[in-house]
Amino acid sequence: MPTPTTTLALGPSWLDPEVLISTFGLLGILVIVFAESGLLIGFFLPGDSLLFTAGLLTADGKYVTYPLWLVCLLITVAAIAGDQVGYAFGRKVGPALFRRPNSRLFKQENVLKAHDFFEKYGARSIVLARFVPIVRTFTPIVAGVSRMNYRTFVVYNVIGGVLWGTGVTVLGYFLGQIPFVKANIEVILLGIVGLSVIPIAVELLRARLAAKRGTTAQELAAAEEAIRETREHYGKH
Repeated sequence: MPTPTTTLALGPSWLDPEVLISTFGLLGILVIVFAESGLLIGFFLPGDSLLFTAGLLTADGKYVTYPLWLVCLLITVAAIAGDQVGYAFGRKVGPALFRRPNSRLFKQENVLKAHDFFEKYGARSIVLARFVPIVRTFTPIVAGVSRMNYRTFVVYNVIGGVLWGTGVTVLGYFLGQIPFVKANIEVILLGIVGLSVIPIAVELLRARLAAKRGTTAQELAAAEEAIRETREHYGKH
């Protein structure tokens, strides 16, 4: 087992992408991608950083000795299959999912966040969610709960699976051959994680601003109503 190079940056050693890949190989990558794409318990698993590292290690021939095309194909299939299972789970569970109490591995806010994302972007959310941690786990489930047209879901699921599964892996493969990237892999992975959470941060900021504007509007309306009532009161006297 290698000395983890990204542990400090990305969390506990057992979630370090290189440790996971060196321990479980390509099969481990496929299981993680499948779980993160469609199982409720997979939201905490590394996604983008895992695929990038898989591409990098494929380029090195380190731990992953299969050709790039096969690695990308299998990762893409695992991602698509994961979303299909998530969709089927959502259709079966239905609204009960939104009444499920919080637990150590389940937070109602994650489902609501994915629901808002789905409502905002519609069918496109199946593709866009691939690049947003946590949201990508719950969006296919929410699509199933909402009974999104199955054929439409399949089309967007395939597109998203290819863009994410193949795209991020290929990016890691070619960038991983650049000496600077190889020498600064921890910083690169941090950057990938940072870029992934930007959409969530933007949505949270927009929600807070909208809530603040709503509160301000309510306060202004209340003030205007108070002024009107005061005028009416003194007008009668």
